Amino acid sequence: MALCAARRYLALVYGVPEAADPRLRGLRGVSFEAGGVMKLTSGLARHRSERQKQAVYFDGHGRHAITRARVLKQFGSPAQLSLLECRLETGRTHQIRVHLAYAGHGLVGDPVYGGTRKLRAKAFAAAAEKAVTGFPRQALHAAHLGFEHPVTGQTMAFEAPLPPDMAGLVSAVTHSTLA
Repeated sequence: MALCAARRYLALVYGVPEAADPRLRGLRGVSFEAGGVMKLTSGLARHRSERQKQAVYFDGHGRHAITRARVLKQFGSPAQLSLLECRLETGRTHQIRVHLAYAGHGLVGDPVYGGTRKLRAKAFAAAAEKAVTGFPRQALHAAHLGFEHPVTGQTMAFEAPLPPDMAGLVSAVTHSTLA
């Protein structure tokens, strides 16, 4: 893909990736850039035993992958979820899902990589907790895609608002945080 390729995704994830988190500071392939941007760098390839999944590798195995994620908003009291803006430097199969799960911040609604994390009791009103636990798909949205047209060389860019189901989920956790 051409250098002008731009991919920006929105993801609702468990937890809040912060530079102050000692677990993340010690995790191989994770670093933080200015503005609190988490950078994940690794190889990605098929999981060695679960062939339907991708996995993070550092032994030269897999294709080079870089994901950057920035926290846009935190939800819960204390924070249990966060809305991330993810930018891809590379485009590998399941890249965002695998990288965020590796960092311990799996996507809400992701049955493959998201895990079965539970929200802390009373972090949200019951309706919001039900919206999170019952979300039927990965809470991931391609908000902006851009590329150079292969024939004309023209820069093409496309924006898309959050789909109604994901917008409803974000609204539910935004408006029902318990104090």
